[in-house]
Amino acid sequence: MAMTLRLTDAEKQGLQARAEIEGISMQEAARRAVRQYVSGREHRDRVEEAASRIIDSHADAIDRLGR
Repeated sequence: MAMTLRLTDAEKQGLQARAEIEGISMQEAARRAVRQYVSGREHRDRVEEAASRIIDSHADAIDRLGR
């Protein structure tokens, strides 16, 4: 899927500099950033869901410890 990504001048310069350092295209640098963002959010969502299940299943003990 093709898309247009609008960046500020500072964002473009930062992306360009990072891509040059890593020896990759700006497109590849942007794609890597998107993949990292998505996987990081997915991980955070899984952790939050697990924490919620633990809190729910141990609500009585947590309540007693909080007193």
